[in-house]
Amino acid sequence: MLTPIILDRVFKVKIGSQEISLDDPSPKFTPERVMNFYSGAYPILTTAKVEGPEIFEDQILYRFTTTLGTKG
Repeated sequence: MLTPIILDRVFKVKIGSQEISLDDPSPKFTPERVMNFYSGAYPILTTAKVEGPEIFEDQILYRFTTTLGTKG
């Protein structure tokens, strides 16, 4: 028999060479709203886009990516 489980959402943003994991502030928030929620602490998120979802290690992973500050 299969047992359903609820997977936690994890949000990641790469700032410079460091990747930061952000907690899910509310399961009711869309990924875009989560990005807006954290944009006060991480201004780079104001120009980011959402990538995902991706299932990784029993979590739903979303990445906030931006091309700001990259060359080439």
